[in-house]
Amino acid sequence: MPDHQPSPKPWLNRYDKGVPATLNYPKATLYDLLAETVRKYPDRLATKFVLRYILGDRVMVGGTLTYGRLGTLVERFAAALHALGVKRGDRVALMLPNSPHFIIAFFAAARLGVIVVNTNPTYTARELKQQLVDSGAETIVLLNLFYPRLKEIRAETAVEHVIVAHIDDTLPFPFKQLVRLRQRKAHDWVDVSGEPGIRLFGDMLATADPAPAPAAQPDDVALFQYTGGTTGVPKAAMLAHRNLVCNTMQVRAWLTSGVEGGEKVMAAIPFFHVYGMTVCMLYGVAMAAELVIVPNPRPIENVMRIISKERCTIYPGVPAMYIGIVNSPNVGRYDLKSVKACISGSAPLPVEIQKRFNALTGGRLVEGYGLTEASPVTHCNPEFNENRAGSIGLPFPDTEAKLVDLATGADLPMDGNLETIGELCVRGPQVMKGYWNRPDETARAIDADGWLHTGDIARMDADGYFYIVDRKKDMINVGGLKVLPRDVEEVLFTHPAVLEAAVVGVPHPTRGDDTLTAFVVLKPGASATADELKEFCKQSLAPYKIPRVIEFRTELPKTQVGKVLRRVLVAEAQEQQKVAGG
Repeated sequence: MPDHQPSPKPWLNRYDKGVPATLNYPKATLYDLLAETVRKYPDRLATKFVLRYILGDRVMVGGTLTYGRLGTLVERFAAALHALGVKRGDRVALMLPNSPHFIIAFFAAARLGVIVVNTNPTYTARELKQQLVDSGAETIVLLNLFYPRLKEIRAETAVEHVIVAHIDDTLPFPFKQLVRLRQRKAHDWVDVSGEPGIRLFGDMLATADPAPAPAAQPDDVALFQYTGGTTGVPKAAMLAHRNLVCNTMQVRAWLTSGVEGGEKVMAAIPFFHVYGMTVCMLYGVAMAAELVIVPNPRPIENVMRIISKERCTIYPGVPAMYIGIVNSPNVGRYDLKSVKACISGSAPLPVEIQKRFNALTGGRLVEGYGLTEASPVTHCNPEFNENRAGSIGLPFPDTEAKLVDLATGADLPMDGNLETIGELCVRGPQVMKGYWNRPDETARAIDADGWLHTGDIARMDADGYFYIVDRKKDMINVGGLKVLPRDVEEVLFTHPAVLEAAVVGVPHPTRGDDTLTAFVVLKPGASATADELKEFCKQSLAPYKIPRVIEFRTELPKTQVGKVLRRVLVAEAQEQQKVAGG
């Protein structure tokens, strides 16, 4: 009788029709992606910049750019940067909200072979200094509102060129004048006209100088994307043009319903985060899609209104967004049926939210998985084939995945036994070159065979669907037993009063283990007590997995893309322990 060994890649049998096991990747830079779309679709709308709706939601305040016009502005900005002496291998920091400015500056840098340093606009002056010094950025492009933070620390950095953008730079009459007047009245304005040593973004777009020949090569580093900020000092993942181009092509192949030149992408997640950059901006450009750019998605009603008015078809988001939509008391006012595909990333998607969102929209909300070091997507549930609840889905084309023992690092059998858990490791064309100036960290993250160790604990079923059990570092020690936060959170999310939940282990000062603690946000108008939630958990969880402490919050601390900052919750709880202890 033949010995039937499990397939080394059982997930290939579960791909949607039309998704190949391997792709032919162009030997291209990120600029080449834009240039090809500009060539094929010069008259297609590239961006619609939505600042707000007025007059009963009928008139949009904002502006549009065709791909032809976008290409021209990229050429002009590249020429202006070149005239400043910015050259291949230099670093330019972008501290911008979602806006046409970001796209123009990003692709101009890509054209010149300049490395973009993505910078979170909410950074304090101290955090900004840390990143500028670490990256060695010589140039920064930032919104005028953010200039005071740079001014405070600029002398302590290597920044030579400061380019200040205004939110109305690309807007037509009369919206340019309307927006500027409104900002001044609201005192939401920083006047930089008297500041020395700065240049204006708008002036640089007016340059008539010819841009030099494109200088970037596919294996050049395109991006410094900082990671690790939720757990420690951030470090820059070096992502090459090739990494990002390959991941964009993988996303494009995965979403088989996408029609080149026919989609509208809701661009509400930040471009400065690699998930928003790849799955929104780069995917949108490669597909010649119209990017409906939203600089501020809060409150969530903004997102629902814009989807309804603009008839967006692709909506990449994070769980916090989908949670907000399904629980909004006003969701019935908006027609969200235009959305046909949503990819949820950055944090685990609660199963209950996924079910409710699909029922509400009729679209397909699928959970994916990735990490900064992989450009970022490595796994996703199929758009049409079985979407398994709680699963991050299947590895992308050309992406290998395996589990290794948490203690020894030895490869575990990939036999579909869901009892087998280990650290998830991935290998593929989207994996970074390494961390900037951190060879020891790089060696720990990527082994000699090219496997990226994710730090996530996972299991795989017989069909190749992977399930993230939790973060390796987030495992909670309760009396010698291991508790995975997601196990508890999934149960709490099924309670009708719970809007959000985060479970952490708070080190006990004397016992030597962790106090299992749940932080809960209730739905508006709902009520529940800690004892009620504990009793609810008892129906589904072993006694040692029942939270010992349940604390109610009005909101949870999150990163800009909606990932809960567990370390902040732990630190706050420890501080309360100190106060209580005298």
